[in-house]
Amino acid sequence: MYPEIQPYSQGFLNTKDGHQVYWELCGNPDGKPAIFLHGGPGGGCSPAHRRLFNPQRYNVLLFDQRGCGRSVPHASLENNTTWDLVADIERLRTEVLKTEKVLVFGGSWGSTLGLAYAQTHPHRVSELIVRGIFTVRHEELQWFYQEGASWLFPDHWENYLAPIPENERHDLITAYRKRLTGDDRKAKVEAAQAWTQWESHTITLLPNAAHLAEHADDESALAFARIENHYFVHKGFMEEGQLLRNAHLLHSIPGVIIQGRYDACTPVKTAWELHKAWPQAEFHLVNDAGHAFDEPGILAKLIAATDKFSVPCGLPA
Repeated sequence: MYPEIQPYSQGFLNTKDGHQVYWELCGNPDGKPAIFLHGGPGGGCSPAHRRLFNPQRYNVLLFDQRGCGRSVPHASLENNTTWDLVADIERLRTEVLKTEKVLVFGGSWGSTLGLAYAQTHPHRVSELIVRGIFTVRHEELQWFYQEGASWLFPDHWENYLAPIPENERHDLITAYRKRLTGDDRKAKVEAAQAWTQWESHTITLLPNAAHLAEHADDESALAFARIENHYFVHKGFMEEGQLLRNAHLLHSIPGVIIQGRYDACTPVKTAWELHKAWPQAEFHLVNDAGHAFDEPGILAKLIAATDKFSVPCGLPA
């Protein structure tokens, strides 16, 4: 990755419906405009995400989506939908970046949101880079949260099941919803930790202590689990198969699709289907990687993609 950098500007977007969305600008103010979309939903941005772009070539906007990271109110589910986030991106483009077009970069849930934004505003996207493709279809949710990935990680699956009585395990997403939105603080935290650690233990090809610690504290786990579960209960606030069905809207946008072969969280099947539906984009299947963006093979492809789309701005590379 590129060296660590600090934001040169930061602030909050007032959504006018109850949220204050944290944003920051990094890199070169005169560089190519880009927006980074984090995962989850509910994950928040980290300093490492700034390092995916050449700071001399890019002017990068990163933001914590509604309810997570430094945005407030924390873990709020009110007025928190895919289309609220798409509207936030559009306001950030016009009011903060102040640009006609922007490179959009998203991984995991960020790929979902990037696809949704690009299909809604195709003429505002200069390029689209997506990684760990996830489209919130029923089969994708069932694979990871009901049965499928459980066959690969039976030890960690037991911990995911632990907060849920056996008579509710036929619909685990709904059972978790009951606890994550309930009034029992202890039960809420227990469910949030179990939900979050299930994902943390399964997103890398090999165990990774940094990922296990990323959302380990109770408040971070609450935001992550509550917001993810909220979106998944509502099927991403989209029609089934919508993002793949509307992939034709991307055909004029230069793009790169990057996917780990052994991604247990968002299996390669969805990325392959997007590749078929959007053949104009480069497709990279990394054979020795899982889901996380910082696995070496995936990281190399991501950096190559941002370098590919960077433009000279009067400064050395």
